Amino acid sequence: MLRLPQIVRRPLSNHLRTFASSSPASGPGEGGNSPQNKSNNVKGENPMSRTFNILKSDLNKVKNFFKPNNHSSSSSEELSEEEKLKRFEGGSYYDGTDIFPSHCDVVVIGGGGVGSSVAYWLKQRARDGLNVVVVERDSRYERASTVLSVGGLRQQFSLPENIQMSLYGADFMRDVKEHLGDVELNFTPHGYLVLASEEGAETLMRNSRLQNELGARNELLNANQLKAKFPWICTDGIVLGCHGLEREGWFDPWALLMGYKKRAQEYGAHFVNGEVEGFEFKKQTDIIVRGNTAGDYESLDKVLVKMPNGETRSIKFAICVLAAGAYSGEVARMARIGLGNGMLSVPLPVEPRKRYVYVINTQGTNAPGLATPLTIDPCGAYFRRDGLGGNYLCGRSPSADQEPSVDNLDVDHDYFDTDVWPRLAMRCKAFESAKVVNAWAGFYEYNVFDENGIIGAHPYYNNMLIATGFSGHGIQQTPAVGRAISELIIDGQFRTIDLTRLGFDRIVVDRPMFESNIV
Repeated sequence: MLRLPQIVRRPLSNHLRTFASSSPASGPGEGGNSPQNKSNNVKGENPMSRTFNILKSDLNKVKNFFKPNNHSSSSSEELSEEEKLKRFEGGSYYDGTDIFPSHCDVVVIGGGGVGSSVAYWLKQRARDGLNVVVVERDSRYERASTVLSVGGLRQQFSLPENIQMSLYGADFMRDVKEHLGDVELNFTPHGYLVLASEEGAETLMRNSRLQNELGARNELLNANQLKAKFPWICTDGIVLGCHGLEREGWFDPWALLMGYKKRAQEYGAHFVNGEVEGFEFKKQTDIIVRGNTAGDYESLDKVLVKMPNGETRSIKFAICVLAAGAYSGEVARMARIGLGNGMLSVPLPVEPRKRYVYVINTQGTNAPGLATPLTIDPCGAYFRRDGLGGNYLCGRSPSADQEPSVDNLDVDHDYFDTDVWPRLAMRCKAFESAKVVNAWAGFYEYNVFDENGIIGAHPYYNNMLIATGFSGHGIQQTPAVGRAISELIIDGQFRTIDLTRLGFDRIVVDRPMFESNIV
């Protein structure tokens, strides 16, 4: 058996204590720089000046809180997008007018669903005990995978870890107001319907048995039972279907993301609008990596962030969480992952893959009704209802030789005509007259190794955690993933769900964790 190279490392909690004792006070206003100071070097800053800057910043926030709002309106829709963003971000989003957060305990690279969940859980559990900074390059989330997804929630997976994470996500969403406050996810509890041909029937039965053993609730239906329960369905080529009865459906991913972000900010997390363009490293002679020369180990020390005005600033951190979604592989290379020797020769196998979502309308007879589940054909084509007007969302992942360019988010309408619509029309006659009324494209954070999330510590860096590569099913698992990363940082181990098998180590030893129910 191939054994994973060993690293002698200190627990993350020890790393935080060492950082706290050797660094200036962390966070915005605590060892940071005023907007006038373009250098991130605070060693020469007078302590009295730093204290004065902190007090000045706090007084400005108090003044702004009591200052009349010139944009008050009975309808938030009358505000511009810029005003809405500014009002939401408040004082915990660096926009160039506050003291830049040049030091922190934990820096999270990526402020989408996973990164914002990590920030929420860290601050929910530690509050003032941890200074958390999130760096997000797309502050309006115009290209973010989270908000361009269809927001599905299901337990119909084949790996116990994916089933458990989605069960946890379902419980979190059920009690979302207890966690995130006044958040409305608009959850639609109509379940999933996964269809199988004769070739896939045995796998579907085995998966269903495991799912129910772990706490999910679904039923297996043969072709006659499917036709009786869903009169619109054509069962040609279908032997079996698995229908989720509880805790499955779809929700508003934007609402969940904004809930994480707002609550994390309320608890004291800081969000920075900027693009990571590199790292600075620090030699640590007390860390020994087997296979490396003693004394040559370098840990990550600072992340370099390019601001919207073109200026580059640095953030010194104790721990880095890489949750940059589709661009995680690119950021990893900046940290020499995949470009170095030994364990650094193994790349993070995550890259963007473009996927299309089409909105179709049909007024055909015997169309799928309001309670129709999100239905997945054996070929991978899927659809679900979207509102009350006869609209449906649909799509299908392309084959390897059909992967589209990721240079833009343009939609290929020919792909619908040739690869999506014929499959839907075969499964439901009402879709023969369907017309596309809207469409969009989004990026999967695609793990080319095994299409599953990578969660846990990097085997070389003693201060980097990874949470990425979910390949299209990440949004429903953000509650569990964010909590899991917080457990590794605060507790030193997984506590709620053991996700050890989804760590980076499986890539090093070439032991993939394949999931049979990827859509």
